[in-house]
Amino acid sequence: MTADPGPADPRTGARSAARRVSVVGGSVIGLACAWEVARAGAADEVVVHEPDDSGPGGVPASAAAWVAGGMLAPFSEAWPGEEAVFALGVDSLRRWPEMLRALEPHVPPGPPVRTAAHTHMLAVDEADARDLDMAMDWAARQPDPTVGATRSGSGSAPGITAADLRRVTRRELREAEPSLARVARAAYRMDSEGAVDNRVLLAALTRACVAEGVTWVRSAVSSLDHVDADHVVLAAGTGSAALAGLPVRPVKGEVLRLRARPGCEDPPRGVVRAFVRGRPLYLVPREGGLVVGATQYEHGDDRQVTVAGVRDLLADAETVFPGIGEFELAETIAGLRPMSPDNLPFLGPDPTDPRLVHATGHGRNGIALTPVTAATVVAHLQGRPGPPAALAASPDRVRRG
Repeated sequence: MTADPGPADPRTGARSAARRVSVVGGSVIGLACAWEVARAGAADEVVVHEPDDSGPGGVPASAAAWVAGGMLAPFSEAWPGEEAVFALGVDSLRRWPEMLRALEPHVPPGPPVRTAAHTHMLAVDEADARDLDMAMDWAARQPDPTVGATRSGSGSAPGITAADLRRVTRRELREAEPSLARVARAAYRMDSEGAVDNRVLLAALTRACVAEGVTWVRSAVSSLDHVDADHVVLAAGTGSAALAGLPVRPVKGEVLRLRARPGCEDPPRGVVRAFVRGRPLYLVPREGGLVVGATQYEHGDDRQVTVAGVRDLLADAETVFPGIGEFELAETIAGLRPMSPDNLPFLGPDPTDPRLVHATGHGRNGIALTPVTAATVVAHLQGRPGPPAALAASPDRVRRG
């Protein structure tokens, strides 16, 4: 039996450090949790259990984060009825600037972590434009979960501002992104969104963990009972279903990585997201190229890239960005997103196991939700209240099988 963490400090409410915290899963969520736990002093020892070290610097190249587009996109992914998902995403977006500042000393030489500082969302046909207008109107009327004060005399929480989300004209879209085709029936701009380079982020988090004294165990965990720690943070993605009985299922997404060639048209300056004949598309600028995604298939544990997936992505991308045909097709890759039934992750303490803390089930939003996830885990380990927006993601909301 492992030792319990000490009592809470009566002045701050923070618990004294646990002897050991083990993080099961060493992709973006696991690395961020391990780093934040270590630098907050919430444990004397932090260990990451991750068998895959196939990527540069020992990061796992088989995890969803290695494949991801890296978009920070609560507004452009907003959908009516998903209030809790939206609030959690906005909360995490507000935390990204501080996380990037803290990571800066650990970014390896080369491209920066942040690759785009804004997003344009557009629809190509009338049906998609109606859906986009409906979703963006809903998002614009939502309260900002990170602002506690109310408007004078209104009695309601302050909402999303034009800096986060605003409709733009075709002329404004053309001026901002001159390389795009003139196909938009509706377009919106999100100045607080953008994207990060997922692979640079993984490298920076790995280096940050090393700097804080985090260590690795390079073997698979078959049972959480075998992990010797005061607290276990479960960040195992699709593997969380077998380890903890959570309803997390794999959903395949295919991504293309393109490299610019001499004479190519410049790629978009920011993230471009679109609905093309009902299919979602994203174009994310990267150093020297572009990332194109993303398909979505309920095919179980299937990581194969399909001809149909590549065909659809390239056809839709060329509809929006005609110059894409001159780029080099540098990589085709597929990953498995750990999806939950309600599109919310599982964040916080397990309702039956006091040792276990969940940080899993993020679906397509793993990178976007990294800061709020790490903040939730650290707050629990220190005996403090976590982010209010994370309460809806509590693991006790579902019955496990």
